[in-house]
Amino acid sequence: MSKNIDWSNLGFGYIQTDKRFVSNFKDGKWDEGALIDDANITMSECACVLQYAQTVFEGLKAYTTEDGHVVCFRPDLNAARLVDSCKRLEMPTFPEDKFVEAVVKTVEANIDYVPPYGSGATLYLRPYMFGINPVIGVKPAEEYQFRIFCTPVGPYFKGGAKPITIRVSDVDRAAPHGTGDIKAGLNYAMSLHAIVDAHNQGYDENMYLDAATRTKVEETGGANFIFISADGKKLITPKSNSILPSITRRSLMVVAEKYLGLTVEHREVFFDELKDFSECGLCGTAAVISPVGKVVDHGKEICFPAGMEDMGPVTKKLYDTLTGIQMGRIEAPEGWIKTIK
Repeated sequence: MSKNIDWSNLGFGYIQTDKRFVSNFKDGKWDEGALIDDANITMSECACVLQYAQTVFEGLKAYTTEDGHVVCFRPDLNAARLVDSCKRLEMPTFPEDKFVEAVVKTVEANIDYVPPYGSGATLYLRPYMFGINPVIGVKPAEEYQFRIFCTPVGPYFKGGAKPITIRVSDVDRAAPHGTGDIKAGLNYAMSLHAIVDAHNQGYDENMYLDAATRTKVEETGGANFIFISADGKKLITPKSNSILPSITRRSLMVVAEKYLGLTVEHREVFFDELKDFSECGLCGTAAVISPVGKVVDHGKEICFPAGMEDMGPVTKKLYDTLTGIQMGRIEAPEGWIKTIK
């Protein structure tokens, strides 16, 4: 029985649901895990996560498709990316098959919170892991907790995706051989001042350049960039070892090539190339694609020909095709859709 929620007016925020999945790592192994009612976490004041930010996370969604099924989109890639994040922060990896099982269990246990098809809303899932035992000297924890909670969220853009204005940031997001390519909480903590400052200055987001030379485009605080060539025939997306490998971006690259017949270039993108592109977008789980109309570099404006009114034509095709795959309107590549109900 679906919950009595005004699905079409949901924002992108946290609503507590009935169950969450919890598994504990102790004495060198993970327990079986369980679904629990309590949304609160009790831990030592000296827990490693509180002292040294030893925490990683993921984000994915469950949808109701056109034919009434409840599905998740490519959870195996979230499982694999979590493993990479854990390895970098000296955390025990959570088995990838168990991760997908836990996602399924969490959605099943909160099935009444999955918004109906056509509402624009989805069930957002947040898997995360953190060091929980007391640690005062700088070292990895010995005990960990892996959890998944979920919350229904509204469409990221109400009333359509209007192109946004972003600025070139004066601070760096990640060092060339740092933690930029993993989904660690610490990466997001450092971006908070920059995003608040951007909003205070009237911008929607920051464009981070590479820390070594500040000549190449990397990403924003929480999304990868995509660009469309002047002739509309190429999708170009930045490549760097300090960019988080977005699952949405990797999926859009397949959609561009296999469904829309575009040429795909995953390569270094120099900032002075921006003036030659016809469209720009930010891609991620929350919004799928956020169109960018303008980039401001210390007062100098780079305006994309697609303009500030609507999503560009190629970006719109990419968005419509990927969301069509997610919602079951368009046949998905093999293995992309995990059916839960």
